[in-house]
Amino acid sequence: MRLGVLRVGLLLALAVPARALEPGSPEDVVRRYLGALKERRFEEAYDLVSQAMRQGKDKATWVKEYKALSAAADVKIFGFEVQPGKVEGGVARVPNILQSQDRFVNTMGLTEYELYTLVRDGDAWKVDAQILVEPPDLPKWFAKFRTSPEESKPPPH
Repeated sequence: MRLGVLRVGLLLALAVPARALEPGSPEDVVRRYLGALKERRFEEAYDLVSQAMRQGKDKATWVKEYKALSAAADVKIFGFEVQPGKVEGGVARVPNILQSQDRFVNTMGLTEYELYTLVRDGDAWKVDAQILVEPPDLPKWFAKFRTSPEESKPPPH
């Protein structure tokens, strides 16, 4: 039984583009950022966001505001699936499938299709923005919405 699980895990790891497994890759940064938010480790999340997302706030202020906002909105992240991204120069775009719920925007806990923009900050990628992907753009970023062979190709890296 354990060997079967190990074999499946190895096959899944090999199916993911090698870059996505690299520590510090855009996909890795989004995965760590969402993991930190899910576990309410806002101090860790702060270190993964750009100056623009910090809005000029120091770490203590930003963390305090994020904790208060998250508590007020009763934000719950159940899971996320970071998808292969696309890098163009100093900007990366990384799609993600989010399962979450909150008190104001996603009260029903519907699956959300997000696109994160990351920018280079020295040698590191930082989360700079997050938007919801509109239905007409879903095939561009998410393989499960592609219907033609051309659409089935992942975004170029």
